[in-house]
Amino acid sequence: MHRHPLPLLRLRGLAAMALAAAVLAGCASAPPTASPAPAQPTPAARPPAPVPAAQPAGAGADELALQQGFVRWVADFRSSARAAGIGDATLQAAFGDVQYLPRVVELDRAQPEFTRTVWDYLDNTVTAQRVALGKDKLMEVRVEADAAAARYGVPSAVVVAIWGMESNFGGNYGSTPTIDALATLGFEGRREDWARRELLAALKILERGDIDREHMIGSWAGAMGQTQFLPSNFLAYAVDADGDGRRDIWGSMADVTASTANFLARSGWQAGQPWGVEVQLPPGFDFGRADSSVRQSSAQWAAEGVRSMDGRPLPAFVDGMVLLPAGARGPAFLVGPNFRAILRYNNSTSYALAVGLLSQRLTDGPGVQAPWPRDLAALSRSQLLELQTALNQRGFASGTPDGMMGPATREGIRQYQRSIGQPADGYPSAALLERLRTP
Repeated sequence: MHRHPLPLLRLRGLAAMALAAAVLAGCASAPPTASPAPAQPTPAARPPAPVPAAQPAGAGADELALQQGFVRWVADFRSSARAAGIGDATLQAAFGDVQYLPRVVELDRAQPEFTRTVWDYLDNTVTAQRVALGKDKLMEVRVEADAAAARYGVPSAVVVAIWGMESNFGGNYGSTPTIDALATLGFEGRREDWARRELLAALKILERGDIDREHMIGSWAGAMGQTQFLPSNFLAYAVDADGDGRRDIWGSMADVTASTANFLARSGWQAGQPWGVEVQLPPGFDFGRADSSVRQSSAQWAAEGVRSMDGRPLPAFVDGMVLLPAGARGPAFLVGPNFRAILRYNNSTSYALAVGLLSQRLTDGPGVQAPWPRDLAALSRSQLLELQTALNQRGFASGTPDGMMGPATREGIRQYQRSIGQPADGYPSAALLERLRTP
């Protein structure tokens, strides 16, 4: 796999920091084929390097200040981690050769200008190739996935779908050392409290011996293993399903599938229920009711004229909600508690819909049947910011303009749509923005 260089600064023994000559790969690489045996960290595992006699060649004053700041931050964190009960051997193994990763900071600060429509996201995630590979992988891990399904009530296809979404079935789960990524984010400061909590959780994982530092790898943002658990989620939900005394979400498929199923079960998954179903809405349906705040039984939705695509009875949801991911012109879905459980795994409607649809396709179920409104373009962040500002100026409260869709913006759009006699679906279209631009 092509690897992009990731610049780094190296810290040895907290004595000093020097620029590294090597580079660390910043994109994901193929994982090890076997589950690594946990290393028993010792104070001598990473011996301190000699203190450099002079500032590294080419390093400016700002760079030197950055190096010194990172040294101080790590030293302070080591002290607080020691006070929290982390042993010196683990601290030395974790921080004896810790690296500051500038690329992690760049990625964390990056806010892409262009957004994607839900159909574009699904076109690129629930592909025919991924479905075919997923069916093979489902058969490959059938024993482990079925055991997890029996224990936690989460279907094998759903677990495998998450595995496919998070790491392309283990083919790409990241190559960034988790300790380095979280230390970098903590020092950078934008999310320091969060990063400190996750870094302490990562140290507890090392202390317990579930994995060693070398093999604790994942994404630049600190998510680890084949289904991308943050360290705190690992501590809360990871399972030793193969009985080897370690929770190994990097190399043990029994642990990967059981841990993922446990996460969903603990997040409210209801055994025996689907995630949702595509539906037909009746003529005159109030699109403003397609909102997470409007939940009612499937019987109530059916009484209003909501029907499944194939005429079968709707799933027996107690608190189902209608979802219109592309507005009034796109497909409609009735989703229940299991869709919300997937959202707790990744709080993105497009992601949760992709997991549900991929799991459906892995068992030869249908894809989306109604057409997407592919003539609609997604608004960029700056366009959405302009739309939010215009709504607020006209008295349709949409929250603080930030270029990101949220409940307040959706409600502001609905109020404006009602005022001009349009279906109140809350969808931010280019036509709506153009109308708002008109005095």
